[in-house]
Parts: sequence; C-alpha cells; structure tokens
Amino acid sequence: MTLIIDRRRFLGLMGATAALPAMNRLAHAASPFNFQASWINDAEFTGYFVAADKGFYKDEGLDLTYLSGGPDVIPESTIIAGKADMTLTTPDTTIKAIVEQGAPFKIIGAQYQKNPIGIVSLAKNPIKEPKDLIGKTLAVPPVNVISVEAMLNISGVDRSKVNIVPYAYDPTPLIKGEIDASLDFTTNVPFTIKQAGEDAVSFLLYDFGFTIFNDTVVVTEEALKTKRKEIVAFLRASRKGWDENFKDPAAYPPKLADSWFKGTGRSVENEIYFNTAQKPLVEAAGGVFSMSEEAIAANIKALAAVGIAAKREHFDTTVLEEI
Repeated sequence: MTLIIDRRRFLGLMGATAALPAMNRLAHAASPFNFQASWINDAEFTGYFVAADKGFYKDEGLDLTYLSGGPDVIPESTIIAGKADMTLTTPDTTIKAIVEQGAPFKIIGAQYQKNPIGIVSLAKNPIKEPKDLIGKTLAVPPVNVISVEAMLNISGVDRSKVNIVPYAYDPTPLIKGEIDASLDFTTNVPFTIKQAGEDAVSFLLYDFGFTIFNDTVVVTEEALKTKRKEIVAFLRASRKGWDENFKDPAAYPPKLADSWFKGTGRSVENEIYFNTAQKPLVEAAGGVFSMSEEAIAANIKALAAVGIAAKREHFDTTVLEEI
C-alpha cells in the first residue's frame, strides 16, 4: 500500500533524481545549516522568512541556507543525500520510509499541530461533517483516497455511499456545481473560491478522526548526533519567527511580497488569508513545533487506521526540551 497525504508528494518517496531546489543565502554566521522546505515560498513558511529577515538565525549563530521546495523536490531525498540538514514532510511518508525501507529518520517537531487538509464545499450547498457526504460526489486526489476512506470509516460512514472521483487541485468543478465537495488545503482554497464569487465552508479530516500532524520536522539520526546544537538553534530561532508572525497575521505578507513571495503568482491578500487561517493549526500550548504525548498517540492511532505501523520511538521530543 502506498499512502501519500500531502499535495506535494507526486513523485515518490525516495526518488533518486530530485531536482536541485533554488537556494537563498541568508545570514553569514559561524555554523552552516541547510533547511529544505516542503513547497514553494508561500504563507505556509512565513515564520521562517520572518526569522530570517529579523536576524534570528544569525543571532543563534547560524549561517542558514533556505532551500525552497516545489513539485519536483522530494524533501526526504535532500537529507538522505546530505544536501540538507533538516526538512519538512508528513508523518505518514516519514514513518513508511522508516518501517518499510529502514530510512534513518527522526521526527523531532511538528509545524502543523492539525493537518490543514479537509473537505471544502460551497456555502450554498454545505457539507459540514462526514455524514453529510452520504449520497454526494467528493473529488479527491488519488494519493489522498486512503486518508479520506480512513476518515469515513472512523466516522461510521459507509464508503460505498460516497461517490469519490479524481481531483487535480482545481476548484473549478466545485464552483460550477459539477461536484459537491473536494479535498484540499482549507488554509488556501476557500480564498480562491471567494475570488470566483462563491463562499466556501470546510472541515478538517483531523477533526473527524484522522489526527495526524503536517509539516513535521525531520532529520536523520546522524544529523541529530552531529548537528544537534545547530538543530536546536534553528528551532529556537524559527519559533521566534512564528511567534512574531502571529502577533498580526496580516502584517508580514505585504512586507514579503517583493522578496520571499515574489514570482508565486498569488496575491498578497491570498497570503494574508492563508497566514491567518493557519494560525490556529500551528500554535500550540507548548510552543510552535511542540509534540505532546497525547498528540503523538493520536498520530500513531490514525496512522494505524491506514496500515502504517507508527511507534513512539519514531518521534523524538528531546530536542524540543532544549529550545
């Protein structure tokens, strides 16, 4: 069984020919550190951009290279190849790689406490919970079907009563009424739908049983041994960046429009919406990147529902204790 949850993971987990990502040199400091993002430079990574522009990494003694992601970048491959010291990925792909391929990975933090993927529908034909999908047509990217089926099963909804069709991350069929709902990022797609003249409603798979993190912070076991000081410094500076960003989610996207966000083709208003929507998904009582024992247990349970044998040992919380 192959499970890929994130919209980014079209190309296979351990591909050997990932394209080299674009590099942005940041501060000039004593210890070099390479960070691989999981997607293009959008609001999903605002906290890191703020930390860079505010000099937080430099203050921590890091000479940081930020590697942007994209559809041709496989984050796990960059740390295996030694091109990056740390990356962001998802617990399903990371743990499958550990269990099935012996990959030497450790999950040491989680940017998103709640995975932002969810069911999006139009307000005029709202689907507010799993049972509302009965008798409806739901568009789901093929790589995410297993996740949706797990959510339906956990919620007691008969899979045969939901018409699941392929989806290619384009809300046009939903807007035109050709489908009743789609699976997508709730932090972004509702804005696109609004721009097309419709209002959207959504719910997270997380809130109905599929309780996994997203943008989990992953390093190799070797990096954890040899670059632990730098890893702790990176997380400390990044947490400061996220905390600063969330003081006002509308403040930083305009400041980043001509630098980090340049060339994405998306408006500043879109990035503000995204940044605002993700705030409650990122913030945690223990601080950004926290992984509570309760949350880890919830991840393990949800992954078991899709056949992934996650264990507590795959999550290392000791680094977070040093921030």
